Amino acid sequence: MMISFFEHFFEIQKTVHQIIFFWIPFSIGDLLYILLGIFLPYSVIKCFKKKSRSTSLLRVFIIINIFYFTYQIFWGMLYFQTPIIKKLPGQEEPTVEKAKILALKYLEKCKETRALVKEDKNGIFIITDLEKVQKEILSQQAQLPKNISNKKAPEINSFKPSIFKNVMNFTGILGYYNPFTAEAQFNSQLPNTYIPFTSAHESSHQLGFAREQEANFVGYLIGIDSKNAELRYSTEYFTLKSLLNFIIDEDQEFVKSVLKNYSPGMKKDRAYEKAFILKHQGLLDEFFGFTNNLFLKSNQQEGAITYSYFIYLLLNYEKV
Repeated sequence: MMISFFEHFFEIQKTVHQIIFFWIPFSIGDLLYILLGIFLPYSVIKCFKKKSRSTSLLRVFIIINIFYFTYQIFWGMLYFQTPIIKKLPGQEEPTVEKAKILALKYLEKCKETRALVKEDKNGIFIITDLEKVQKEILSQQAQLPKNISNKKAPEINSFKPSIFKNVMNFTGILGYYNPFTAEAQFNSQLPNTYIPFTSAHESSHQLGFAREQEANFVGYLIGIDSKNAELRYSTEYFTLKSLLNFIIDEDQEFVKSVLKNYSPGMKKDRAYEKAFILKHQGLLDEFFGFTNNLFLKSNQQEGAITYSYFIYLLLNYEKV
C-alpha cells in the first residue's frame, strides 16, 4: 500500500518536473549538483572558523538531510517495487546453454540491422538524427507489455546531454537519471553504439523503474522491436554483449567464435568502443566503478558488473 502511494506520487512529481524543465536546453539537475558541490565544501571550510562553526555545522546537517529525504521521497522508495521477474510466468534459472542460443540469435539480428544504419568515413556506426531516436523511445514506452508495465508514458522529451560529459568519459558512467528534475542525462561523447540504448535505459528510469538491471530490461523492450534501425541496432548490440559477458567465464571459445563472426561493420564498432575505453581508463574509472557498485548494493541491487538479473529477465521473457 505504501509503495503504491510512492509510485503514484512519483508519477505526479515526474510529470510536473518534466513540464517545468524539459524546454531548457541544458541540464537543470546538473546545475543543482554543481551548486550543491560548491555549497557543501564552503560550509565545511567555515566549520573550522570558531565564530561560525555551530551555524555552519547545522547548515550542512540540514542540507544533507533535506537532500536525502527528498531523494527517498522522489526516488528511493521505488527500489521496493514488485520486481519484474515476479511478473513473468514460469520462471527458470538462466543457463549458459540457453544464453548461447540467444547469443547466436542476436548475432544474426545485429548483422542484419547493422547493414541498415549509416557509417562515418571510417566505417563506424553513426546516429543521423538523435532527436528522432529520442522520440521513438518515448513512443515505444507506450507500447510496453501491460503485464510488465502499466506506468504512464508522458512522451515529454526530457533527454539532456550531461554537463559532466568530459569527466564521465573517465568514470565508466554512460548516463544517469536525475530524480530531482526528472531529466535523463547521457554522455554525448560516447561511441554512438552506446547512446540510443543508454537513452532507452535512462527513459526506463523516467518511467519509474529504479533497479538498474530492470531499467536495462525495459530499455531492451523499448528498443528491440523499434522501427528505428539506430535504436534497434544499439539495443541488439547491447543485448548481444550482455549475453557474451554472461557466457565468457564458462566458454571463452564460444565467445571468441561469435566475435569472429561479427560483420565487418560490427568489428569496426567494437574496435572503436575498445579504443574509447582504453583511452579513458584510470583511477577515476576504478573509483566510480567501486562507489557505484556500493550504491547499487545499498539499494537492494546486484553489483554494477553483474549481468545475471538482466539475463534472467531476458531468458524468461524470450523463453528459449
